Amino acid sequence: MSSGGDEIRVRRLEPRDDRSGFRSGNIDLDRFFQRYAGQNQFRHHIGTTYVAVQGDQIVGFATVSSGELAAETVTKTLRRRLPAYPLPILRLARLAVDERFQGHGIGRLLLRAVLELALEIRDRVGCVGVVVDAKSDAVAFYQALGFSQMSLVSGSLGDRPEPLAMFLPIGAISAAAKREGN
Repeated sequence: MSSGGDEIRVRRLEPRDDRSGFRSGNIDLDRFFQRYAGQNQFRHHIGTTYVAVQGDQIVGFATVSSGELAAETVTKTLRRRLPAYPLPILRLARLAVDERFQGHGIGRLLLRAVLELALEIRDRVGCVGVVVDAKSDAVAFYQALGFSQMSLVSGSLGDRPEPLAMFLPIGAISAAAKREGN
């Protein structure tokens, strides 16, 4: 993907990356990326952040972690084929694009990298799909890509609206990858 000259590529966050100038327009996402993404990845090992870069500039990021979900939270069709114990998933914890680069397909590029990672995890250790806790303004984005709403018990976030848990089964990811020739 190219935007303004240099190719945009996705790679893992590195300790030397300058995250200070990243602005997505969402203060919570910006704060997480600038202050906590590195700690979570390099010190605590509880999530990995992938960055979309153009040259040396970070233009977007996606943070993922492993997780599990209860079998009863997936659709009846999928549930019939799976055991009734917790199922391994890849959780897309956060995704954001710098304001200066929004509307150029970088969010989709990052999501594609996450979905490719889910396929790799499926083959290496097991993964039944990707779960995202979508903010209200991102629900349509994820629905258009095949994610469906899940019914999960969740806690209150105070005065902030709760994100909507959405799921994309690994079979749908695999079928899409085959259609694209991967």
